[in-house]
Amino acid sequence: MKVLRKIILPLLVLTVGTAVCAQELTGTLKKIKDTGAITIGYRESSIPFSYLDDKQQPIGYAMDLCTKVVDAVKTELKIPNLKVNLQPVTSSNRIPLLQNGTIDMECGSTTNSVARQQQVAFGPTYFVINVTAAVKKSSGIKSLADLNGKTISTTSGTTSVPLLKQYEKTKNAEVREIYGKDHAESFLLLTQDRTAAFVMDDILLAGQIANSGSPGDYMILSNESLRQEPYSMMLRKDDPQFKALVDKTVGGVMKSGEIHKLYTKWFTSPIPPKGVNMSFPETQPIKDAFANPNDKGV
Repeated sequence: MKVLRKIILPLLVLTVGTAVCAQELTGTLKKIKDTGAITIGYRESSIPFSYLDDKQQPIGYAMDLCTKVVDAVKTELKIPNLKVNLQPVTSSNRIPLLQNGTIDMECGSTTNSVARQQQVAFGPTYFVINVTAAVKKSSGIKSLADLNGKTISTTSGTTSVPLLKQYEKTKNAEVREIYGKDHAESFLLLTQDRTAAFVMDDILLAGQIANSGSPGDYMILSNESLRQEPYSMMLRKDDPQFKALVDKTVGGVMKSGEIHKLYTKWFTSPIPPKGVNMSFPETQPIKDAFANPNDKGV
């Protein structure tokens, strides 16, 4: 009888322990464990963060960082064959699709703002941008104030227009806006002269210009900034387990110095599909973000 008890008790402890471990999983990690899959939300034209290559597959700087998180999830949950689903999102639907569970993480060019933190959470800042405008060199526009009386394009669901209306030099300007469904469409409006400027984040403007047919026709008003903003991957709110894993993984890439290699790959080297070089070296705010991983919003 004692022998039987010695066998049964460890089995009971093991069973209870396993049940507790299963119960400990919450939020996104539990969802992933239960379904055996994770769904990544990506952007189709946020060059070089998250965009489609010539085979219509999402690639980019943000996608590389998200792949690090996926690998960490595989290890954490012991699911080496975890299914990875890819779901395109836009500026307008990325938050609703995250909240309703369609995607588990958004990997693109999303600004971490205090306002958005009321709805979602963010991983560590992996880029810092300035919001400004791209114009044609032939337009004669030299400053944001010159947009008075002009029509501008921007992307639906972004912060650009509110910032333009709050900016001291343009808050009283008469500006008409046309919204593109994504950055490619917003830039197309500029190339077709349907708008005089494309107001957006400087690095996204640089990406569209670099991949255009005539990069030399455009310039970015880099001498002015509507606001400096941090980018990071977007996560569901009130999901501490998954956020802790993301913070540890991305923070580890930064602390190890591997982040600089990824940066070089996407911002100062030729990138697919056209082999263009963004020629966008690390700025001091970006270096500071890498040195001190954080999720502070603006």
